[in-house]
Amino acid sequence: MRRLIPISALLALTVAPVLAAEKTPDAEGFVTIFDGSSLDGWKKATENTDAFQLRDGAIVANGQRCHLYYVGDEKPFKNFVFRCEVMTKPTSNGGIYFHTKYQDTNWPAQGHECQVNNTFERDPQKTGGVYNLHKVLEAPAKDDEWFKYEIIVEGNHVVTKINDRVAADYTEDADKLAQLKGKDPGRKISEGTFALQAHDPGSTVLYRNIKVKRLP
Repeated sequence: MRRLIPISALLALTVAPVLAAEKTPDAEGFVTIFDGSSLDGWKKATENTDAFQLRDGAIVANGQRCHLYYVGDEKPFKNFVFRCEVMTKPTSNGGIYFHTKYQDTNWPAQGHECQVNNTFERDPQKTGGVYNLHKVLEAPAKDDEWFKYEIIVEGNHVVTKINDRVAADYTEDADKLAQLKGKDPGRKISEGTFALQAHDPGSTVLYRNIKVKRLP
C-alpha cells in the first residue's frame, strides 16, 4: 500500500524558498547568494523591473531606476565580508547597498551605498567609495573588465577593496551621524540586507559570483 503525501507537504517541498542560512559555507566561510543560474533569493523593486536581467551567468543592470534586493535570508546582516565580481560598460553608474531593506520604489532610504562608476562623468565619485562619506575620485578599475569588489563591515568601520587593494576606509563616528541625521537619517551603519542598483538607461553594470560571510 502506497503512503499518500499530503498536498501541503508537497507544496512546501516545491515552492519553499531556499534561504542562504541553509546553504553550506565554502572553506573560507562564504555563502553564495548569487551563482549565476537564477535570481532565487532576490527581489526587484516594483518600478522598472525590466532594468534587471539574468544573462550569461551575470545580473545585468540597465534601465530606468530600479533596485534588486537580496531577500534570501531572514536574518539581517550586520558584520560581514561581501564579495562579488563587477564589470562596467563605458559611462556607466551603479551601486551596491548594504544595511538596507526592501522597498518598492525610489532610492533606498536605509543603509549605505558603495559606488560603482569608472567613467560616468556626471558624478565625480568613483568605484569603491562609500557614497558622500568617503569619496574615491580616481577610478581603481577599468570598463569592460571584470574586477573584484569587496565590502567589509565590522562595527562602525567599513573598508572597500577593489582587486584586493583598499579603496575606502570609513569610520562612522558621532560627528558623521550628526551630519547624516539632518540630510539622510537612514544613511547609517545598522543592519539589513544588500541591494544592487540600476541607475539609468545609459548605464550597464554586470554582477556575478556574489557571496557573503558573516562576522561576529
